[in-house]
Amino acid sequence: MSKIKQLCEERLGGVIKELGYELVSVDYVKESGGMSLIFTIDSENGVGIDDCEVVSKKIDPILEELNPTDDKTYTLVVSSPGLDRPLKTDRDLNRALGQEVEVTLFSKLNGKKNFVGTLENFTEKEITLKTDTAMTFERAKIANIKMVIKF
Repeated sequence: MSKIKQLCEERLGGVIKELGYELVSVDYVKESGGMSLIFTIDSENGVGIDDCEVVSKKIDPILEELNPTDDKTYTLVVSSPGLDRPLKTDRDLNRALGQEVEVTLFSKLNGKKNFVGTLENFTEKEITLKTDTAMTFERAKIANIKMVIKF
């Protein structure tokens, strides 16, 4: 993990939590307009533009003082993870229990890489989906898990 990401997570994760949000990730990336420091936040009720504004206004002065980029210019971005974000943590999976998810494997299993079903259970090593039957996948063999979005 980069020094900038680690510093921001350590110093601002608690501040964001006090505001009622979860800090999902911090990324420091080069984009077309220069460098961006991106804070991705979430909450039990989802995240809208007003939530991003609240967090941005709270962390901006702290970042000014913290100076994680050693005076290099950047654009501060606070955003939601989006509906189709990957479910990476146990907390993400716990929220998705009982809901329909898509699991994508690194390699084919029975001729398929993608499986859709209800997330029934998970452990440190496995994920169980209920499709026509229960299917269990080793987490190490899973490339991606995301919610199925229906409109």
